[in-house]
Amino acid sequence: MSILTILTLVAVALVVLVLVVYLLGIASTCGGRTGTWRSSPGGCEAVQGHARPLPEHLGTVNGALRALRDDLRGTDRHLEGVGRFVGRD
Repeated sequence: MSILTILTLVAVALVVLVLVVYLLGIASTCGGRTGTWRSSPGGCEAVQGHARPLPEHLGTVNGALRALRDDLRGTDRHLEGVGRFVGRD
């Protein structure tokens, strides 16, 4: 195995380990509070109320992302032209 393969495997293992520790911390925190959440009748309704305005905001975000995509495509075409000009295809 090459050194890059070993370093990649070590990096992946570290990321997985950090995620496992993080998720276990979340699970232990939530595990102690599940009774409180179940006894709270307005918990789900509050979450639903906070998520209700999302569709109208998502349309705005989608439009802005579409404009950004178009600008980035124009930049890409410009950089391709510059690359051809300096002799890099």
